[in-house]
Amino acid sequence: MKILIIGGTGTIGKKVSDHLSKKHDIIIGGRESGDVKVDIANSKSIEALFEFVGKMDAIVCIAGEAKWAPFDSMSEDDFYIGIKSKLMGQVNLVRIGQNYLNAGGSFTLTTGILADHPVLLTSSAAMVNGGIHSFVKAVSLELSNGCRINVV
Repeated sequence: MKILIIGGTGTIGKKVSDHLSKKHDIIIGGRESGDVKVDIANSKSIEALFEFVGKMDAIVCIAGEAKWAPFDSMSEDDFYIGIKSKLMGQVNLVRIGQNYLNAGGSFTLTTGILADHPVLLTSSAAMVNGGIHSFVKAVSLELSNGCRINVV
């Protein structure tokens, strides 16, 4: 399989990339490192990425930012960090990437435990993680061509 891994050089992404590269051809995308550069907070960057890499069998995203801070200290702009990067970044990877995913291909998005078990300082991260979970449930009903989507 040909797999695009966004965030494949990060702490978790490196482990995923190392494991998948044993049996698959992988391309690693990252904001500052990897085989190709991409800023998931920017739709134009995502479009350029897919134009460059072409068709994929699977697209994995282990990237996205969200601010961790006390709720009463956070501004609207602080919340938009997670909304624009982690939430809409992954939504846009699916929205744009569906046109580059081979029949029967899969998307794997990431959130984390905070959607179900938030801790102090994570109101923004928990919010976007929950949004991603709901997005995946809904969009799975609409993807065509046998394509699948998961969230972990």
